[in-house]
Amino acid sequence: MLLNTPELATTSDLAEDERWLMVKRVVDSPQFSRSPRLSQLLLHLSEQTLLDRTAMLNEHSIATAVFERGANFDPVVDTIVRSHMVRLRQKLEQYNVENHATASMQLAIPKGDYVVRFERIAWRDVVSASPKDIVTPLPVAPLRPEQSTASSTQKLHFLSIACCLLGFAVILLLGSLLFVLHRSSKPSPEAQVSPHPLWSNIFQAHQNVTFVAADSGLVLLHKMTEKNTTLAEYLVRNFKEETRPLSPARTTEVLNIAERRYTSFVDLNTFRRLEQLASARSAKLDAKYARDVQMDELKQGNIILSGARGANPWLELYEPGMNFVGTNDGVHHTFSFLNRHPQPGETAEFSVSDADPKRQVLGVLAFLPNLDGNGSALIIEGNSMAGTEAISDFLFDDAALLPFLEKIKTADGSLPHFEVLVASNSVNGSAGPFHVLAYRTHP
Repeated sequence: MLLNTPELATTSDLAEDERWLMVKRVVDSPQFSRSPRLSQLLLHLSEQTLLDRTAMLNEHSIATAVFERGANFDPVVDTIVRSHMVRLRQKLEQYNVENHATASMQLAIPKGDYVVRFERIAWRDVVSASPKDIVTPLPVAPLRPEQSTASSTQKLHFLSIACCLLGFAVILLLGSLLFVLHRSSKPSPEAQVSPHPLWSNIFQAHQNVTFVAADSGLVLLHKMTEKNTTLAEYLVRNFKEETRPLSPARTTEVLNIAERRYTSFVDLNTFRRLEQLASARSAKLDAKYARDVQMDELKQGNIILSGARGANPWLELYEPGMNFVGTNDGVHHTFSFLNRHPQPGETAEFSVSDADPKRQVLGVLAFLPNLDGNGSALIIEGNSMAGTEAISDFLFDDAALLPFLEKIKTADGSLPHFEVLVASNSVNGSAGPFHVLAYRTHP
């Protein structure tokens, strides 16, 4: 039950509010005591919520108030707020589970929002009983001797029956336990992982799959130079052409940032979910940073690449065989997916702009052959981190993915190589609900 207590006027009004007292108990708990930054974040969000300042709760204001970021904070390249919000939601879920038996209310922050929800645990009011509701037994008159003897005999009779029943129950329990242990020692069909049209192609037992994480340091370089890097330049770390218009001092600063090893939280979360799928299928998933990959690794076995070409230049090798090809215009702050072979009703280009008030994002999921054709490549490409997250949401949502795969399967039931273009909206830097714009299959 959501609490609808009137909002408070000033910070001093918080002291006696039961919701604020609940927040204080949460941050003083063992789950939060070792995470001062998460506690600070929860206190700030709760205070703004209770004082009816939710309109001021956005990624930039939180970064300034909690994480000491300046006015030039850019949520596109600095994911500190989003990464801490994910951890905060996980901590709150853990706290709610571990303290459900004693708490009168619980806190929650829905994904894509910064407003704290205070929910009453309604069942506690039902089971709580006051002392006057407790029934006191009536006094019983003492038994006469013959009644006492008969009663004792009856008690012994009942006790014998109870002992027999208890012994029978113990034997039955032991038999059931042995049966369960015997069955669990053999793999049952139900315990096996169900076949999946996509994951069964990517993750095969005792095979290695390589996940290539995006190079966010390269994204920072492009943002500062408003130019892009070719794969050839990336491999030898030659950014002379890209930094040519900059002063020597600015060039040194830019290159110093570009050499740092950053990757996005979206990539980390995607890898975690892929690793669970690999483990369930007895496969192994290795993670590699884009700048550490060797060409031979893209020719052997299955590979997963994350990020647009500006963050993962290896995509350049796959683009000749793709229909939807991403291009970034750093000067005009637009990103487009070129549609090389438009179908009826499709445009030749799907574009998004940083100036778009709706904050639309785009992403492409591509299932293609690897460079030598002896394995598969899975490409998770977005125009931004929110775009990549939209593709990740589609990829791990079987309610959306499986009907799409069923729709494109071949006559013999096998899965063809394909590309699918997905659109979403960025909500405070995270992807909202997605929908499919277009797709292609390849022979």
